[in-house]
Amino acid sequence: MPTVMMTPDTAEDLAEAIRRPALHDRTILLEGNGTKRQMAGPVQEADEHISTRRFTRVLEYEPRDLTISVEAGVRWKDLRDELSRNRQMVPLDPPFADGATVGGVVAANCCGPRRRLYGSARDLVIGMKFATLDGRVVSAGGMVVKNVAGLDMAKLLIGSFGTLAAMVSVNFKVLPTPEAERTFVVGFATAQEAVAARDKVLASGLQPAAIDVLNPAASQLANRIPSTGKPQWMLAIRACGNLPAVERWGREPSIAGAAVFEGSAQEDFWRRIEEFTPAFLDGNPNGAVVRASCTLKELEYLAASFEGPAIARAGSGVCYGYFEQSAGAARWLERTAASPWRPVIEFAAGEESAELDRWPTPGGDFEIMQRVKRLFDPGNLLNRGRLFRRI
Repeated sequence: MPTVMMTPDTAEDLAEAIRRPALHDRTILLEGNGTKRQMAGPVQEADEHISTRRFTRVLEYEPRDLTISVEAGVRWKDLRDELSRNRQMVPLDPPFADGATVGGVVAANCCGPRRRLYGSARDLVIGMKFATLDGRVVSAGGMVVKNVAGLDMAKLLIGSFGTLAAMVSVNFKVLPTPEAERTFVVGFATAQEAVAARDKVLASGLQPAAIDVLNPAASQLANRIPSTGKPQWMLAIRACGNLPAVERWGREPSIAGAAVFEGSAQEDFWRRIEEFTPAFLDGNPNGAVVRASCTLKELEYLAASFEGPAIARAGSGVCYGYFEQSAGAARWLERTAASPWRPVIEFAAGEESAELDRWPTPGGDFEIMQRVKRLFDPGNLLNRGRLFRRI
């Protein structure tokens, strides 16, 4: 890891900070607060280390316009707190929220349980300013929700892990906080029963903001299941809307007998779900996290394939499996190689993780990703090794 970190605090200084080493083919490690160094990496050692952590200003926020523009180094927690004063939100629910920067969250395309209703960063980002390796500061999109001029270019940077350019600021569409919210948690003996209840909920016409399935190991760690004397599969539903709509959830037969959380108890419950990955990695320094996508029909089998903790976004078909050792994640990938699931090792730590194949089956759009990389960074100088060691 480079010993000297540059921390520019203006767009022009950031553009110059990446232009200058690029002129001499010097590699660059680019990050915010570095909360996700184990994610989609590892980044190779670089000649220059640049952080956007000093970009901490709210640039433009008028609550009535339902938009906000903040610099890339603003902590996600601070953005959330600023919006909550006006009962507003950007409901991405990323992990590492207390320390992660806005630029890091967007660059990693992080989201959480409420993606089921509100979408991902691609749905909530309406504009962006970024610095390129040739020293330019580029603006894309704007501060109007329906303004699409240049927005496609900004969307290229979402999920790019700093391999294309350096984010300066991000503009978000802001949403009002719902009038009422409740969380319903119910335990089941098997994955089949939990997924069957999920199917009934999704077929009922009710629209949950979040609907997650946790296997028994994850349920125990989350520590909020109804007390039954033994570990259970857990179905967790976050309902929101006006009060009559939320109260209707309490009469839904498929979740009869559910434990109900509101207020601070509800927020604490979902924070545990959102921060499950950081908490697990803190306790398992050689651990790994697999993310796999599947159809809703296959979710039962995917979730049941993990021996350790597993959490499934049960309304979108994304499942996270947790391994105490990175080698366990590699064995799981080998064992399920013939399955239709699309897995990556999203996080891995420890010495044995260095040689892991983190993305065994890139999709058909991988060639396009490579072309975009060559367009922005033909010398492959930015964040080498990111995007699962394939970019």
